[in-house]
Amino acid sequence: MKDNYHSRRHFLASTALGTFALSVPTFAQAKQNTLAEGTDKDGLPYRYPSIDETVISEVVGKSHFDLDRVKELVNPRPELARATWDWGFGDFETALGAASHVGRRDIALFLLEKGARADIFTFAMLGKYDAVKTIIEASPGIQTVSGPHGFSLLHHAEVGLEMEDELTQQQVDDSKRLIDYLQSLGNADVQEKYLEMNDADKEKYLGDYRYGEGEKEGFTIRLNRRKILSLGVLGAFGGALFQRGENSFTYNGAPSVEISFLVENGKVQSLTVQEPGRMLTARKVG
Repeated sequence: MKDNYHSRRHFLASTALGTFALSVPTFAQAKQNTLAEGTDKDGLPYRYPSIDETVISEVVGKSHFDLDRVKELVNPRPELARATWDWGFGDFETALGAASHVGRRDIALFLLEKGARADIFTFAMLGKYDAVKTIIEASPGIQTVSGPHGFSLLHHAEVGLEMEDELTQQQVDDSKRLIDYLQSLGNADVQEKYLEMNDADKEKYLGDYRYGEGEKEGFTIRLNRRKILSLGVLGAFGGALFQRGENSFTYNGAPSVEISFLVENGKVQSLTVQEPGRMLTARKVG
């Protein structure tokens, strides 16, 4: 049984984590992509008395992997344990959600201690069989709802074993029991299936696209660290693009957002972002 779980986790590392988690923008990228960052003439954070948005984005970004930095940020200001960031087009993620979908039990427990609000995804990562089963029975179908970046509930339960060497045998057994339960439901791992792309397919989309003359009035399409197409503001990385159909993509799995490209004679002319209440077209310039 143990070998089966390790095989499944290896598969996750090369697919789900490789495709989604490593495509999430870093803190530096989030800072570049923030539309409303900076200070006013008095040196106060934008929208003061709200917390500086660059601090919020850093807390969420670092909660994926850097416990020491999270402690530096949250200890003097515990309310940051509840920080939430929009990685783009409504891909909302809390600091706790970040720790949960990558299996950082240590970061998650620290955030919970500081007042973070647990949800079913965190309970799944922590292997809380009774809590997850109770929530599903109280709200049938909730197991099909995806978390940040489109990660499934089953994914969260499986990455709960990422730190297996530091867990007690009881914790390991609880996580495996929960994984078995979620697998038995048959629909706790529902994720949209995307089209495969080769290097030649990706190449034609790369470049800059403008919808205005302002410094940031446009997008850059480039390959991220995992060689997946990403969309960010001009000159910056952003969230991953996953192909749904011919010249049609979704941004980090956001269900209401479609990014489509106009292609003529094999060359991309423009991209159009369609979301509820807005359609924006940007012309390819380089």
